[in-house]
Parts: sequence; structure tokens; C-alpha cells
Amino acid sequence: MSTAAIHRIGRKPDPWQYPDWSRANPDRTFGNRFDDPNGEYRVLYASSVRLGCFLETLARYRPDIALYVELHGIAGEDDFVPPGIVPREWLNGRRMGSADRHGTFADIGAAEWISKLRHGLAALLISLGVPDFDASVLQRSAPRILTQRISEFVYGEGFDGIRYLSKYGNDIENWALFEPVDLTARDQQDIPPDDADLNTALRIFSLTLG
Repeated sequence: MSTAAIHRIGRKPDPWQYPDWSRANPDRTFGNRFDDPNGEYRVLYASSVRLGCFLETLARYRPDIALYVELHGIAGEDDFVPPGIVPREWLNGRRMGSADRHGTFADIGAAEWISKLRHGLAALLISLGVPDFDASVLQRSAPRILTQRISEFVYGEGFDGIRYLSKYGNDIENWALFEPVDLTARDQQDIPPDDADLNTALRIFSLTLG
């Protein structure tokens, strides 16, 4: 068993509240990376650092990469690219929570877990057209059913969740917490516009707050 501090951005009033099942998709997932593909348990996503929470939640607002290519081709590499806009409503509707997590977590990027998943999910990998399984596969955004089946596999092994590295930087350590998660809450705070980590994420992603 391990204990460590984690952070999460969630909807008000409680960032550690599980999403209501009424918001689930027809497949009983919430469309997230390590959701249960069978819709039997819910998952909370957190990060070891506050910046990681902002990177994970604000990435959807990044300017389309095609825009960079288009403007570069038209006017040259030093031309201004309009930033993406994060609606003020997004900020107003969320809180940052901090807590101590407890339990055992599968480090799916570790060599032993890579080997275990390669064997345990071999049939699925073949059906998805994935020729082999290594750490790079874990960083892909699709197919989502693969990472969700990894969640199912880890849950079946009796773990409380998953440790994984962010797609937005290997210096960001993230956590997928299986229901029922064992947490000791520290504090919760509204997120002010001048939050240092928020503004770092905005700068990294070329975003501006609307």
C-alpha cells in the first residue's frame, strides 16, 4: 500500500465526486482513457502536480495543428497564430482538490507490466491491428478501447488504480483511481484567473482565458 499527494480539477461543488452514471455514453463509459469498458466501476483522474491537472483538462482547447501548417505555408514561420480560447465558464464551474491517495497502483509503463499486458491482451491487440505492444502504444490516443481494456485487466488483478505518464509530457505523473477510491482529502479551492499553474498551462498550449 502507498500514500502520496495528488491533485484533481473537477466540477463544483466537489472535485472528487464521481461523474453521475446519467452522464455516461451509451457504451457505459464516459469516453475517458481508462474508463471501465463494461461500465461497472467509475474512474477519477488525478495528477501528482497541479500543472498536470491543467494540461490534461485544457488540451481540448489547443489550436488545431492544421492551423499552424496553413499559416506557416501562407506567410512564414514567424507569423502570429491566434490562440485558442478557454471559456471563462470553464474556470468558474470547477475547483482544484488536493488529497492523499491510498492503495496499490499498477505502473503500466514499467517493463514487467508491459510484458504482462502484451501477453494478457494479445488477442485484442491482434484484432485492433496493433502489431506489437510497448510503452509507445500506451501514449496513443486511439484506439480508446485498448486503454479501457487495460483498465479492466488491472482492475481484475485487484489494484486500486493505474499510474501512467501524461501524453502531454513525460515529466507529468498521472493517476487513474478506480471506484471506490480511498482518499484523505486535504483541501479544495476555486481556481482564480491568476493561478500560476493555470497560466503556465495556457502558455504551453498557446491558450488564452476568455
